[in-house]
Amino acid sequence: MLEGWFFIAAALLMVSGGMKLVDPAPTRGALKAAGLPAGRWAVFTLGFAEITAAAAGLVVGAWAAGAVVLVYSGFAGFVAYALWRRLPLASCGCFGKADTPPTLGHVVFNLVSAAAAAGIVVTGRVPVDVLADQPLWGLPYLGYVAVGVAVVYLLLAELPATLQAGRTP
Repeated sequence: MLEGWFFIAAALLMVSGGMKLVDPAPTRGALKAAGLPAGRWAVFTLGFAEITAAAAGLVVGAWAAGAVVLVYSGFAGFVAYALWRRLPLASCGCFGKADTPPTLGHVVFNLVSAAAAAGIVVTGRVPVDVLADQPLWGLPYLGYVAVGVAVVYLLLAELPATLQAGRTP
C-alpha cells in the first residue's frame, strides 16, 4: 500500500514537473504573488528537480525518497501560506495550468504524499521492486497507478476550477 501511494505521488510529481517545463507561466505567477524568485530559470529548476526527485525515489528508493519528502513538504508549505495569506492566485502553479486554484485539498495531498515518501525512507524499500512481485510484469499495477494519478489530478486540478467556475456569475 505504501509503495502504491508513493508510485502515484511520484508519477504526479513527474507530470507536474513536466508541465512546468512546458508552460512555466502559471508557476511564475504563483511564485511572484508569494514574493519568491519567479524567473523562468526558477520554474525550470523546480520542474527538473520534481522530475529528478520522483524518478530517483522510485528507482533508487530510501535515501532518494527523502528528496520527494522535501518537495511535497515544500509544496504543502507554499499552498498553506498562499491560503493563509489569501494570495490572489488563479493557480498554485502545480500543474502548469492557469486555472488550478490552491485549496486545502492540495495541502492534504501534499502532506500525505510527503508522509508516504517518509515511509519509504524509513522502511528502506525500493518502490520499483514491487513490480517484480506483480503478475504480467507489473502492467496491471502500473495501470492502477495511472488511474490513481488521473483521479488525483482531477480532484486537485479540475474539481477546484469547476467549482470556482460554478460560483462565478
